[in-house]
Amino acid sequence: MDPAEPRFAADAMLGGLARWLRVLGIDTAYDPSLDDAGLVDLAVGEGRTLLTRDRRLVLRRRARDHLLIASAVVDEQVLQVLRETGAVADPERLFSRCLRCNQPLVPLAAEKARARVPPWVARTQEEFRHCPGCGRVYWRASHVGRMRDRLRRLGVAVDVL
Repeated sequence: MDPAEPRFAADAMLGGLARWLRVLGIDTAYDPSLDDAGLVDLAVGEGRTLLTRDRRLVLRRRARDHLLIASAVVDEQVLQVLRETGAVADPERLFSRCLRCNQPLVPLAAEKARARVPPWVARTQEEFRHCPGCGRVYWRASHVGRMRDRLRRLGVAVDVL
């Protein structure tokens, strides 16, 4: 991990933001079961910037490294995080993290993946990755294009030069 890369911990109100930051390959912890104290402990203990919409949460003495998210709209939240934290949307890192548990994805041989995916996916896809944390398998389905299009509309770089 590059120590200059921002790392985040998103509060329970920001699940959509956490997911989109993970789409961008940005390390974003998200556990909606944590209470405020637990979330601050996680952020401080792991050196993460706390992302929250809760004005009271940022008043906690230990929550010094935080970004108060202004909008309830996920697209605007993503743009605020990128603009105000120095996080970079690197096209090389797109879709490199598990959307469920944030772990970096690792390649999975097609023959091993085929037993773990729907039959039509096994027949039509050759490249797979999986999460070593939760075991989820990923492949480039049609939603990947729609997600790239959404990021392009936001002005986020998603194409490798």
